[in-house]
Amino acid sequence: MTLALRTDERLARERNKLHKRLLRLTGSAIGDYRMIGAGDRVMVCVSGGKDSFGLLDLLLTLRERSPEKFEIIAVHLDQGQPGFPADVLPAYLAELGVEHHIERRDTYSVVQRVIPEGRTMCSLCSRLRRGNLYRIAGELGATRIALGHHRDDILETFFLNLFYGGKLQTMPPKLVSDDGAHVVIRPLAYVEEADLEEYARWREFPLIPCNLCGSQPNLQRQEMKRLLREWERREPGRIESIFGALGRVRPSHLLDRELFDFTALRPTVE
Repeated sequence: MTLALRTDERLARERNKLHKRLLRLTGSAIGDYRMIGAGDRVMVCVSGGKDSFGLLDLLLTLRERSPEKFEIIAVHLDQGQPGFPADVLPAYLAELGVEHHIERRDTYSVVQRVIPEGRTMCSLCSRLRRGNLYRIAGELGATRIALGHHRDDILETFFLNLFYGGKLQTMPPKLVSDDGAHVVIRPLAYVEEADLEEYARWREFPLIPCNLCGSQPNLQRQEMKRLLREWERREPGRIESIFGALGRVRPSHLLDRELFDFTALRPTVE
């Protein structure tokens, strides 16, 4: 056996393991939080980044294997960024043969006009995008809105809220929108970003960078990302421990008087 052949076989095994791991973790998150059920129409939000491409790819595979039948419609919101290659996603989705919807809303100009130079744009951009996606979901009859946030996003958001927002809060795997009309799910909640990066390279997704976000220096989220990676480098396993802690909360051992009735505490033995 030649060296090249052995290398190819090893690469194939590694990719097969990666694919199985991603499917297992995604399936586990869906099952743990009952994200998708029979008859659901899942709107997968595809931005052009590795996470949403990976989410769509994995959900298409899981749909074929699931005993509970559900629909998938891929949706892309073109936010009007200058130079955005508008033909890439429609061509890719058409080639996949997946039902899809492309909508153009120039939120880019709104953000540029409203946010002063030097200030971060993510908050307003996210609100505008979210409002449009909720509207589109209603128009398309979607019962679930699937976003591509992964484990690292959840942890970064937790520390952003902790350090800068003064609250214990992060992205939940499943939530109902404030108006009660939509169920938002994050099937990649258990998946590491590094695995999605590797998966995107293997699958050769036609990635489209977000120039709006990428053009902003000194973003707090990037600082959180660097912090977490440094922790993991110095103390392997720390990130997994922190992530696990988010699912093992003891309200009686925190300080939130609305979450736990400390005033009613009495001795259990007289």
